[in-house]
Amino acid sequence: MMKRTYIDTNVLIDAFQGDDETSRRAMEVLDDPHRILVVSDYLRLEVLPKPSFHKRQDEVEFMSAVLDNAGENVPPDQNVTETAINLASRYDLAPMDALHAGAAVTAGVDELVTMEKPTNPLCRVKEVKVISLHSSALKQK
Repeated sequence: MMKRTYIDTNVLIDAFQGDDETSRRAMEVLDDPHRILVVSDYLRLEVLPKPSFHKRQDEVEFMSAVLDNAGENVPPDQNVTETAINLASRYDLAPMDALHAGAAVTAGVDELVTMEKPTNPLCRVKEVKVISLHSSALKQK
């Protein structure tokens, strides 16, 4: 059965820029044939402008390839925004984390995968299963 997985920004960044171990963990998610990657325009906004501005073409191409080949794109709409505001208010989420969580909840994904530490407010969200690939989270399992 395919698992619909919303990926947090830091999964993409760490896949490209992380140390060997961090990059490997991120790439395992991105390359998993049993996952349908779910992305959003919020994710695009976080991963494309900086490398574009700094003319890091390899990074732009990597990010674009992942985003363009994702199985689903959650469009920004009022429901995502309202959900994000509610989640941010409930869990003290940073604005972009709230938008990612809102997109994941609105899309009804199976999981949201992040590299955040388990102590990050995003990892406390109950409306969607949040999986932390942070090394300390893996040690707890």
